[in-house]
Amino acid sequence: MELHIASKDFAFAFLFGLIPALFWLWFWLREDKKNPEPLLLITITFIGGMAVVPLALPLQKMAIDIYSGTNVMFIWVIIEETLKYAAALLVIFWNRAVDEPIDFIIYLIAIALGFASLENALFIITPLTLNEYTTVAVTGSFRFLGATLLHVLASATIGIALAFSFYKSVTARLVYGTIGLFIAILLHALFNFFIIRASEPGKEDGVLLVLLFVWMGIIVLFLLFEKIKLLEFTRKPLLRK
Repeated sequence: MELHIASKDFAFAFLFGLIPALFWLWFWLREDKKNPEPLLLITITFIGGMAVVPLALPLQKMAIDIYSGTNVMFIWVIIEETLKYAAALLVIFWNRAVDEPIDFIIYLIAIALGFASLENALFIITPLTLNEYTTVAVTGSFRFLGATLLHVLASATIGIALAFSFYKSVTARLVYGTIGLFIAILLHALFNFFIIRASEPGKEDGVLLVLLFVWMGIIVLFLLFEKIKLLEFTRKPLLRK
């Protein structure tokens, strides 16, 4: 009976993490409506992002044994962002379906949302098992509007760097991608740092500022999407000549 209840709770938590992530994936795929990506490759990339989570967990546990204080949070960020980037290199970096600059951003976002969907499920599984449904709702809502979009923003930063290197050599792409990775780690680390600060007594209003930081980043991401679309539009005629 206990196994049945645990299985049901896990299934609900999985869906609770998956459905919001799929909504955001649908939302971002609309940015590439003119030349949509293969659904199969998008699905593989999304699942690849999910697969990063069980790889990251033992490494993060190891970090707890080695580091202490806020240092461990920074190491966690490095582990997560590096593994997501590695998944991108493995799944889409060499794929022929990536035939325009914006594709890198789309696939990196798919990886981020796959990761976020399973991570969100793990965050709510404990309060769900304890029947703390208010905590489930609050945690799920915050992660939908904050942490999930932070993962999108961080991974999209790498995608943007790769997009700007699309017409360059493979070596240049790797260099650009590595620079994007450092920026992604910085953004993610800042988010975690301010969330920890905002969780301190009397500083709860800081959560709204953190969410504002994320949403401002999303606005910048939209602007960069348009710039990269323009880059693609102006570059293709030159290539045809």
